[in-house]
Amino acid sequence: MRAPNDTNPLLTIQFRVPFDRIGAAEVEPAMGELLAQARALLAAIAAEPGERTFANTMLALDVMTEPLDYAMGVVRHLETVATTPELRAAFNAVQPSVSAFFSGIPLDAGLWQGIKAFAGTAESAQLTGERRRFLEKTVENFRRHGADLEPAGKKRLEELDVELTQITTKFAENVLDSTKAFELAIENEAVLAGLPPTAVASARESAARKGREGWRFTLQAPDYTAVLTYLDDAAIRRRLYEAYGVRGTEGVWDNRPLVRRILELRAEKARLLGFRDFADFALEDRMARNGARALSFVEDLKAKTEARFHQENRELLDFRRSLEGPQAPELQPWDVAYYAEKQRAALYDFDEEALRPYFPVESVVAGLFQLVSRLYGVRVSEEPGVPAWDPEVRYYNIHDEDGEFLGGFYADWYPRDNKRGGAWMGVLITGGPEPDRFRPHLGYICGNLTPPVGGKPALLTHREVETIFHEFGHLLHHMFSRVEMRSLAGTNVAWDFVELPSQIMENWCWERGALDLFARHWETGAAIREELFQKMKRARTFRAANAQMRQVGFGFVDLLLHTTYSPERDGDPTEYARRILAEFTPAPLPPGHALIAAFTHLFADPVGYGAGYYSYKWAEVLDADAFTRFSDAGIFSREIGGEFRATILAKGDSEDPAELYRKFMGREPDPSALLQRSGLWGGPPGRPAAR
Repeated sequence: MRAPNDTNPLLTIQFRVPFDRIGAAEVEPAMGELLAQARALLAAIAAEPGERTFANTMLALDVMTEPLDYAMGVVRHLETVATTPELRAAFNAVQPSVSAFFSGIPLDAGLWQGIKAFAGTAESAQLTGERRRFLEKTVENFRRHGADLEPAGKKRLEELDVELTQITTKFAENVLDSTKAFELAIENEAVLAGLPPTAVASARESAARKGREGWRFTLQAPDYTAVLTYLDDAAIRRRLYEAYGVRGTEGVWDNRPLVRRILELRAEKARLLGFRDFADFALEDRMARNGARALSFVEDLKAKTEARFHQENRELLDFRRSLEGPQAPELQPWDVAYYAEKQRAALYDFDEEALRPYFPVESVVAGLFQLVSRLYGVRVSEEPGVPAWDPEVRYYNIHDEDGEFLGGFYADWYPRDNKRGGAWMGVLITGGPEPDRFRPHLGYICGNLTPPVGGKPALLTHREVETIFHEFGHLLHHMFSRVEMRSLAGTNVAWDFVELPSQIMENWCWERGALDLFARHWETGAAIREELFQKMKRARTFRAANAQMRQVGFGFVDLLLHTTYSPERDGDPTEYARRILAEFTPAPLPPGHALIAAFTHLFADPVGYGAGYYSYKWAEVLDADAFTRFSDAGIFSREIGGEFRATILAKGDSEDPAELYRKFMGREPDPSALLQRSGLWGGPPGRPAAR
């Protein structure tokens, strides 16, 4: 690693990222220089004068873009969590040239000839393990991305990739800006009836930060969820629901033309590369392999869920009428969460807000670190004073039990106006082997959780606790990687496998022994009362069919948009999506509802989760099944934890994911484990038999 560059901090890979010295002015000069370096390296690999070897061709290719990847990763991250008009402009200015370079790598004829030449050598024939997989996947990836196209086809493919990069970036910006533009000011406290005290206090502080009296509500997750779930005033619930449902559809932020264009470009790209549709292109190197198999998967889940889904919704309407009389109206979308919460309280005597005092964020994080220490033998410790992009961001180191430094990560948990919504994990540096050590990894985890209010610590919902565990699972996949090839390391796996390490972590949030590590009342230090814990467990599968149908519906919309959708036949894609989702929603969607206009998972990236949203349910089948090994052996089993680390977390994409799963489980996945966990298993009591 070179010494830090004083003139432009983006030009050097630095493990201590100098976030305090990186601004918009550094972006364009750095990318210009790094692109020139990367182009020179590519040309050198292509023109290699000597005999082709793994070192001068494949290894050189694997590290060729590392400085550029690092710099763009840092800038892209900052634009996501601490955007300014200047940074956004600089980022957008460099995106086209960077995108063109990356899309042009498999199109470079000299490089492609060099790879094929190496593939024909005696050294190549003797490759084994991950080096063999890297060669095979590289050849396959180059072919999939146009290496054998004629010059005109290559030119068009590069144009498609550049335009996709530009408009998917614009899509994400429009979602952020339209979300940020909405606010609801309340001056009469009586209107807040039903809201939990934490939500009321948060809204008061939100208004105060803007120099106002009263209470302020935004479309950020903590506000939106609290209002839709608890606020008695149906008119205000409706106002937030409808505002949320039309994000990315109004004025300068209208994403609907962009959605149509993204779908057009993706379809053209797939056809240019010889695929029937974008789903077949995107899924060829994933576990599902093609769009038809992914559609079959979600159709099967729908068939197993929809009867209970309709029953749950009849029961919810009956419950409303038991409260308000037989003439009470049908449920509207902004009523569902509100009445469902009341129904859950009535059925299980359980109020999720009763758990919040037991989940102060510091305790949750400390307990998470204890858990991974017991499972994997690692030590996580905070290091203060490390520069970050916001004062609330924390930095941590992870060491193995033998003292080896595995890596570090930043944690950014709370919403801000300059930060996108949702929760995610990202990579800054991917380590690799050296003669005397394995270079450490660097990453980050972000969320939009309930912030601290009223002098109290941040008190989280149980779902927010699951979010922390989920993102930390992704982080462990990165931190535990022991893969030589950077492009096969960590989370660089098939997207229908990448959620297994994250989703399996959520299981511990439901186990008494694990909860006792961190679920402590913020004032008394007491553990969750057994009575409350049992209520929480009993309520776990409440409206599970609705939760599953929601995810299956998103999967259907995504796959159909990328397989059978035709603008000439089906019209506007947002209206088409709304018609599909009507089968999966517990109440009729309003006419203007335009979910996909703000669906960043699908449209904020040239590929992203496009044609891949089914992956969440696919991986949920895997995680429910895999967790049975922990529940059978003991949830803190160091032996099973060691196996999971060695066979899944450390391996990245160095082996086929289906084979890695079979090595851990000793068999194929059993989907009935998910149905049992969700309360949707129709078989006999007890563990469904493996098939």
